[in-house]
Amino acid sequence: MTFPAVDDTCPVGRAANLMGDRWSLLIVRDVMDGLHRFGDLQRNLGVARNILTDRLKRLVDAGVLATEPVAGGSAYQQYVLTPKGAQLFPLIVALRQWGEQHLFAVDEPHSVLVDTATGEVIAPMHATNRQGEVLQASGTAVQR
Repeated sequence: MTFPAVDDTCPVGRAANLMGDRWSLLIVRDVMDGLHRFGDLQRNLGVARNILTDRLKRLVDAGVLATEPVAGGSAYQQYVLTPKGAQLFPLIVALRQWGEQHLFAVDEPHSVLVDTATGEVIAPMHATNRQGEVLQASGTAVQR
């Protein structure tokens, strides 16, 4: 499904048109964290049923999520990430790390993302060039 933006040539505009609202991002985060059923998502997010229904439909139509039957022959469906949806992981991590750095007081408790293999908090993300050097926005340009 195509979600055209105001500037149809801008990938950021198109992505923001689909993923730029609070609920879509938090739904993807929760599915990444292992919540897959409608009721579980609704309880965790505290979102109204109609809003959750709408966002889930948009994410499924866009190929970010897919539905599949719940194990055990139940008539219920669950939501799972598609490969396209799984590629949103760096976006979720970047938002998390920005929030950790800028939206919490120094000693204020908050959740952290850890590497399950080591138990260590993951390293900060950075945009890099092909040589691995960290880039800033001032060192990049958009080509149209």
